[in-house]
Amino acid sequence: MIQKIDHIAIAVKDLESAVSHYRDVLGLTFLGTEEVPDQRVKVAMFSVDGVHIELLEPLNPESPISQFLEKKGGGIHHIAFGVDDAAAQIKEMEQKGVRMLNSEPRPGAHGSRIAFAHPKSLGGVLVEFCQKSG
Repeated sequence: MIQKIDHIAIAVKDLESAVSHYRDVLGLTFLGTEEVPDQRVKVAMFSVDGVHIELLEPLNPESPISQFLEKKGGGIHHIAFGVDDAAAQIKEMEQKGVRMLNSEPRPGAHGSRIAFAHPKSLGGVLVEFCQKSG
């Protein structure tokens, strides 16, 4: 079951420059950076009243974020909803006819377990389901 908006992910070409904009210009609370090898991205996280803004920079040309940047340039990549059980969410979505990009949860940032729904199943928006660790 969806509990909340967990984060909004934004693809960027230059993480260091983007961090400066969100931290120094917009004044958002900077929570730090992390590499997520499984996703082939470096992530910077910010907090705004309990919702996170996640900046994504590709680690290599094979990263899905690199492909996104080539096609669309920087911008909003996906919206993530917090769930209590990512595996159960996958099953529920499949039962409702949603095409999932992941048949099982994968490792995400900050020890989370994640799964993506295909954008064609949800009105053109890439949706992530995110189960926090602990």
